[in-house]
Amino acid sequence: QVQLVESGGGLVQAGGSLRLSCAASGRTFSGYGMGWFRQAPGKEREIVAAISWGGGSTYYADSVKGRFTISRGNAKNTVYLQMNSLKPEDTAVYYCASAVGGFYYTRVDQYDYWGQGTQVTVSS
Repeated sequence: QVQLVESGGGLVQAGGSLRLSCAASGRTFSGYGMGWFRQAPGKEREIVAAISWGGGSTYYADSVKGRFTISRGNAKNTVYLQMNSLKPEDTAVYYCASAVGGFYYTRVDQYDYWGQGTQVTVSS
């Protein structure tokens, strides 16, 4: 059974930091790209950051460049999202996802396994 479990969300003041973690199990995720998406109420799910299977290639949405960092653990079955200088507009449910291939991908339909999501709330 394939599972992705996110953790690390919570309530933080603007300017603060959070680190999200995603633990994947049930298949060899080391050969697949991983991504973080977010969805705010009334909005579509959007890409935040993505990383290739080996961690050598990354992608960031313009809205988070310079503030967020995506990385993979040594075993490649764990992915992290370090979020600094958080803003109220970063408030959303954040989802971890595993891609259909080894590169990084930016579209929702390029990911076939998803976590249950973790809430991030940034107060002003």
